[in-house]
Amino acid sequence: MMTNFISHAHVEAAVTAVRSHTNYQPTIGLVLGSGLNALADAIEDADIIPYEPIPHWPASTVPGHSGRLVIGKLEGKPVLAQQGRAHFYEGHPMNQIVLPVRVMHKMGVRTLIVTNAAGGINADFSPGDLMLIKDHLNMLGIAGNNPLRGPNDDAFGPRFPNMIDAYDPKLRQLAQETAVANGFSLQEGVYAFVAGPSFETPAELRFLRTVGADAVGMSTVPSVIVARHAGMRVLGISTITNMAVPDPLPGTELSHEEVLETGKQIIPRLTTLLRGILQQL
Repeated sequence: MMTNFISHAHVEAAVTAVRSHTNYQPTIGLVLGSGLNALADAIEDADIIPYEPIPHWPASTVPGHSGRLVIGKLEGKPVLAQQGRAHFYEGHPMNQIVLPVRVMHKMGVRTLIVTNAAGGINADFSPGDLMLIKDHLNMLGIAGNNPLRGPNDDAFGPRFPNMIDAYDPKLRQLAQETAVANGFSLQEGVYAFVAGPSFETPAELRFLRTVGADAVGMSTVPSVIVARHAGMRVLGISTITNMAVPDPLPGTELSHEEVLETGKQIIPRLTTLLRGILQQL
């Protein structure tokens, strides 16, 4: 059972459990979103740890999120992949959602790569695109649900962390160069974080488009805030699995199954991109 806020005791208990199952010392963390579980299969000589026995770890209940850690080597780099994440809409407290990032940092991860499935708001996007996140709109945080709410522990990070360039410009440039070298291009834009689990109404999408969102989803931002609080470098990549159309045609429907299916089609390019980035880190 979690108390109101994350403590060092919570983090240490989880770290101890994870370390009891692996000898790797990961320096790069991967958070894999809906439909992206196959990426973990590329990790070599992996130690696989289900979430259930890790103290205080939030359970993932969403289809397409396997719910386990995969720790091993990818392009010769020691990586820790979170194969499936927990979401605010599943009923978890915001502080529990971000516990995995605290654990990654404690284990030595200093670069975090976060991926997600997102709906494209920008009319220039298409399903199947990859979008580098250059900034975000934290709609829950604006309303008071910031993952750093509560007493600040200076051992975790500063009371008022800087969120300018939260998504590391040099890592984004490296991603763009890697994509070009492999014969494809990347979109770039602002990711809007909403609570879910209902998909957005047309009015909500018109609002998000007006305030500058290029894509919308139900994850990622809390983890990024906590990673930056801890001083980690962050690269964010959204897979545009569907178009979130502010003015849909009559009868338009969207399902999570569609999100998962499009995610499968994006896997080869995303795997190529991540491998290329890791080679150069």
